[in-house]
Amino acid sequence: MGEAGGARHNAARDEAAILPAVNDATRFVLVQPSHAANVGAAARAMKVMGFHDLVLVAPRHADVLVRPEAAALASGALDVLGGARVVDSLGAALQGVTWACATAMTPRDFGPPTCAPREHLPALASQAQRVAFVFGPERTGLANDDVYRCHACLSIPTHPAYGSLNLAQAVQLVAYEWRLALGGYAVAPRTAPTRRADAAAVQGALEHWQRVLVQIGFLDPAAPRKLMPRLQQLLNRAQLTEEEVHILRGIARAVSDAHRPRR
Repeated sequence: MGEAGGARHNAARDEAAILPAVNDATRFVLVQPSHAANVGAAARAMKVMGFHDLVLVAPRHADVLVRPEAAALASGALDVLGGARVVDSLGAALQGVTWACATAMTPRDFGPPTCAPREHLPALASQAQRVAFVFGPERTGLANDDVYRCHACLSIPTHPAYGSLNLAQAVQLVAYEWRLALGGYAVAPRTAPTRRADAAAVQGALEHWQRVLVQIGFLDPAAPRKLMPRLQQLLNRAQLTEEEVHILRGIARAVSDAHRPRR
C-alpha cells in the first residue's frame, strides 16, 4: 500500500476511536483477526443477511481492509468492507451497543450465560437493543476478559468431537440466525408458477393411454385386471400440471403412430 493509502487508512483508524452513529442496529465485531481473507468473507456473510456495520479490533495487519485477498473474498460486499472501522480495543468497538453477544466454543467456569443462537436470539429480537456479535481471533478465540464484557455467550451447536469453525463461517451462521429471529427474508420463486390439470384433463389423458395400451398389446380389454385403476391412482398422486398432461398425451400419440401398420 502506498504512502497516501497508508495515510488514509491511519486517519480512518484514528477517527474510528470514536465510532460514528450508524443506521444499522446490529454490529459485527472481529477481535484481532489474523487473515484478510476471513475479514472479506465475513463482510460477504454479513451483506447477504442484510447487515453492514463491521468493526475490527486491533487486527494483525493494519492494512487488512485494503489487502487484495480481503476484496477477493468479499465478492460483491466491498461496500461493507469499505465501511468497516478499525479500533484499538473492544471497549471502543462496543460504543453505543446495549447488548453484546460473545461467540465462544470453549466452556468457561465464569461469565455470562451460554446458549445456542436459536435459543437466545428470538427473545432478543423483540427488544429495542443495539446488538453486537463479538468474534475472537481465528487461532485462540475470545479471551476471557472479552467474554466478560458481554451480556451473553453464543455457542454454535456443532458435533461434539469437532467444533472448529472458520471465522467467516461462524459469522455467517450467527448472521443467518439473527436475521431469522428478526423476521427473515421471503424466498423469491425461481420458477414460473404452474397450473394443476383438472380432473377432466387427467381423465382424458388416461383414456388416451388406455387406447394406446390396447393398440400395442399391453392391455387386454378382455382381461384388464386393475391396470387402469392403478394408473388412475398413479396420476392422482403425481398431481399433474397442464403441461405434464400435454406431454403424456404427446407421448401417447407418438407411441400410437409408431405402431400403426405401414402401407
